[in-house]
Amino acid sequence: MKKITLLFASVFYSLLFYAQDDCNSAIAVTAGTHTVTQINGTQGTSIICAGTGNGSRAEWYTFTPTIDANVTVSTSLAQNSGGDTRIQIYEGACNSLNCVGGDDDNGNVYLSIASFNATANTTYYIAFDNRWSSSGFDFEITLDDPLPPPPFSFSGQTLATTGSTMGIVDMNGDFLDDIIAIPGSGGVYNLNIYYQQINGTFVSESYTPQASRSPTWSLAVGDIDANGYNDLIFGNSSGCNIIKANHNGSAYTTVYDNGGVFTQRTNFVDINNDGHLDVFVCHDVDPSVYYLNDGNGNLTFYRSPEIGTSNSSPYQLGAYYSGGNYGSIWIDYDNDRNLDMFMAKCGGAYPRYVNQMHRNTGTDYVENASDIGLADGDQTWSAAWGDFDNDGDLDVFVGASSGPHVLKANNGAPNYTFTDITSSSGVSALTTTSREHVTYDLDNDGYLDIISGNNVLRNNGDMTFTPYLDVFSGSGAFGDLNNDGFIDAYRGSSVYLNDGNNNNWIKVTVEGGATTGMSNRNGIGARIELHTPSGVQIRDIRSGEGFEFMNTLNAHFGLGTETQIDNIIIYWPSGIIDNVYSPSINQTIKVNEGETLTVQDETLSNLTIYPNPVKDVINLQSNENLTSRIATVFDINGKKVLNQRLQDNTINVSKLQSGFYILRLESQGKVVNRKFIKE
Repeated sequence: MKKITLLFASVFYSLLFYAQDDCNSAIAVTAGTHTVTQINGTQGTSIICAGTGNGSRAEWYTFTPTIDANVTVSTSLAQNSGGDTRIQIYEGACNSLNCVGGDDDNGNVYLSIASFNATANTTYYIAFDNRWSSSGFDFEITLDDPLPPPPFSFSGQTLATTGSTMGIVDMNGDFLDDIIAIPGSGGVYNLNIYYQQINGTFVSESYTPQASRSPTWSLAVGDIDANGYNDLIFGNSSGCNIIKANHNGSAYTTVYDNGGVFTQRTNFVDINNDGHLDVFVCHDVDPSVYYLNDGNGNLTFYRSPEIGTSNSSPYQLGAYYSGGNYGSIWIDYDNDRNLDMFMAKCGGAYPRYVNQMHRNTGTDYVENASDIGLADGDQTWSAAWGDFDNDGDLDVFVGASSGPHVLKANNGAPNYTFTDITSSSGVSALTTTSREHVTYDLDNDGYLDIISGNNVLRNNGDMTFTPYLDVFSGSGAFGDLNNDGFIDAYRGSSVYLNDGNNNNWIKVTVEGGATTGMSNRNGIGARIELHTPSGVQIRDIRSGEGFEFMNTLNAHFGLGTETQIDNIIIYWPSGIIDNVYSPSINQTIKVNEGETLTVQDETLSNLTIYPNPVKDVINLQSNENLTSRIATVFDINGKKVLNQRLQDNTINVSKLQSGFYILRLESQGKVVNRKFIKE
């Protein structure tokens, strides 16, 4: 884009302005660099466009561009290093201001960058408040060519909440997304839930688990005891709390209060593939920790052994001795139906900040980021994983907390390595950094967009992206807050309802069987494939993505102008596969694990296996190519005991106990089963 910054004597001119104390006496400034000597104005900021909490004092300016332009106001300048600023930008009149932009923390650098599309000859008010500091600084105003209007828009509403607003997720089993806020006073933290009603209103309820750790860094939600009501984990630099709902959701109790864990991203996930939700916690200054579920909702604490050492913990996950573990996200990057874990790393010296991939082999985890092209030192607090090109595998946006963003495309079978396509993708145009990076289809056009802080990289459908700045006032949680099939957002006391468009959609809610041989109640870890005449989309059910917030556990698919769905395939963590044929569009469908008939793969009707009984290795014989098909072994109770993607026509079963088993081969949701005996 063409730079239009106004110059004086061929350089930015800088003037010393003593800003007036309130909006009515704001000083007019032009493009260039200016100095604020101190924040001591008599009028603060009570209308908050970025961050939370009012500023008691502020310095006020006006800016009136003479052309339509994208305006950027920045304090992220070398001379301000170490400072902490907050910008609020308004239009309107002093007695009726409306937010148009703002910024609190530019990633984990506490200076600010705010951009907005400005209209020629319109006056905008710029206020720097003392929310964090009253010290002076310089700021710079620049102009670029205006962006085209985004293909999505949001209507702001206010919902009075008490406490830190941390999540949008169903809490009572009705599959309508609720809002979670965590109030605190005197070192005690409780729980407010704003339950979404079928008519789009909310009913609030307050609970008193009396947790001792604040929700400073992250919140995750999942039903660890399968009673139909979601439980929570959140924490801060001194530890984390795990809070459980009772049998009818009428009360919440703090059941674990673990000190000594510098809590970053948290997740509910089935770590050991036994069908029960466990809890994972990123540790900033030590190897990460996790809690394994005994099947009755009771959790046992483990700390990952440092690299090169061992302890009683069964898995080594995020095990660097000094931590640096910021943003864990559990995804199946190699399409083998096993959940892997990507760890976004930050801080310290090499190799502490090198990102990791922990590949799930079905029985263990192997760190292989360097082998597949993901061992980067990008200083990131989180990464957004999604199939951005709709080719059936997950790509990754490694969002920077400082420095440049990176986009990597999954090369797919057979090796599932990654190629850096940043330079051709357009994501480099987004220079504002953040610690929050997630992905949703905001305009329901069938392609996942990337949300980075309060900005959106809109997916153009060809693996290129267009940045739209300051779509939201800060980062927040995402879900469907009025059950209309479009993704909404929430931050602080602001609801951002998606205005929607004429694009079609479908929303899929899942419920696991939560019994022997079946998946966890939430279906966390399930892969959902949507097949239409124009192609395939995939979504994963995840608890804990981005860095801080908890987002919806429902799967949203935009369809664009597509009017037909061929089928929806759900690959459950248990190995069960459900196939829903020809559902109607523009509705929410609920799928219970195992409710549909298994689809047989007729192409493998001639499959034979030998020897049978078998001691160590099963050989497979078929007229079809079996490479890359998924082989799953179930015990006599239907529990998955082995899972792998075939590299050849053999399966090593030497570690299985003696007994009767069923081998299943699967491809594209179709299966064939064979019985065998393990000696």
